[in-house]
Amino acid sequence: MTYIIGEIGQNHNGSVDLAKLMVEIAARPVIDKLFNRSLKPLDAVKLTKRDLSQELSASAMNRPYDSPHSFGKTYGEHRAFLELTDEEHFEVYRLAKEKGLDFVETLTAPGTLSLLKLFTPDRLKVASRDLTNLPLLEVMAETKIPIILSTGMGEKKEIDEALEVITKYHDQISILHCLSEYPAQYKNINLKTILYLKENYPQYTIGYSDHSIGIAVPVAAVAMGAEIIEKHITIDRQLKGTDHAGSLGIDGLWRMVRDIRNIELALGEKDIFIPDAVETARKKLERSIAAKKELPAGHIIREEDLHLLSPGDGYQWRDRHLLIGKKLKEKVPADEIIYKKHIED
Repeated sequence: MTYIIGEIGQNHNGSVDLAKLMVEIAARPVIDKLFNRSLKPLDAVKLTKRDLSQELSASAMNRPYDSPHSFGKTYGEHRAFLELTDEEHFEVYRLAKEKGLDFVETLTAPGTLSLLKLFTPDRLKVASRDLTNLPLLEVMAETKIPIILSTGMGEKKEIDEALEVITKYHDQISILHCLSEYPAQYKNINLKTILYLKENYPQYTIGYSDHSIGIAVPVAAVAMGAEIIEKHITIDRQLKGTDHAGSLGIDGLWRMVRDIRNIELALGEKDIFIPDAVETARKKLERSIAAKKELPAGHIIREEDLHLLSPGDGYQWRDRHLLIGKKLKEKVPADEIIYKKHIED
C-alpha cells in the first residue's frame, strides 16, 4: 500500500497550533461514499527543521524581503519567523503519534539533529537541495533512522554518491523522484523516471514527491509503481506564504487520498480473467445462441437457423457445434434463446 506523506513544511506560518490543526485534518478518515467504504487516510505528516546559522550566507540572510508573503523585513527575519522550536516540533510529533500517524522530519543542517534529544522521527527526509550535502547525509545516516532521499535537483551520479555515504550505516532508504519547480509544469515532470529508479535501484523503495497543481500526477505516479507519495498540504490555499497556493487544501487532500487508495485497488494483478463482480452483467448483456425464426418440435437445428441475442446465459457461438444437427424436443419461438432443455439428449 502506498505510503502517503502530507508535507506541512512551512505552511504552519510559524504557528505550532496551525501545524497541529493540519495534523488533525490529515488524520481524518476518508470515506468513499459511492461504495460506502472507509479508506486508509494519510500515513504520515512531515515538518522541516532549519538551523539558521547554517542556512544561508550572511548577505542572503540580510537581504531585504518585501514580498507579499514576507514575515520579516529581511529574508533572515522571514525565515526566523517561520521556524518552530525543537519543543514545538515535539508537540506536533506527539499529536501525530496520538492520531496514528507517522512523523517524518526534514533536517537541513547538522545542528538540527538537536531534535533527536526529544524524540525519534519515524523517518528522516533529505531535501532535494541537500542531495549533494554529503556531510549532512553522513550525520543523518549515523542515527540509523530510515532516510528518504528527494532527487528534485539531482541525477544518477549524485544519487549514487549519496547512497555511498548512507549505506555505510544502513540500507533503510527510499528514493523519491521529484522536480524542484514550483509549481511543477507537467511537461517537465517526466514520471517515467519512476520506472528508471525502480529498474536501477530495485533494493530501495521508490516514490514520488509532487509539486504540481492538483492530484492527477501523484495518482498517476502510484499507477506507475510509486510506493511513497509526498504532497504539500494546507488548511487554506489563500493563506499568506509562498507554499500555500501550490498545496492541497482540505478537500484536495481528501480527494487525493481517496483516488490513490482506489487506484491501489484498481491495479490488481498482472493477469487477465473474468472477475466474479461482472458475472451478473455478463449473464444480462452477453449474447447467446437464439432461434432466428420459430423452430418447431422435432426440427433438426442448422447453422442458418441461429443468431445471437442477449441474455448471455445460453450457448455461446463457439459452442454452436453442440446444437447443430440436434433435434428439438419442443418448439422454440423466434428470437428466443435455445437452452439445453430444448434439445433431445
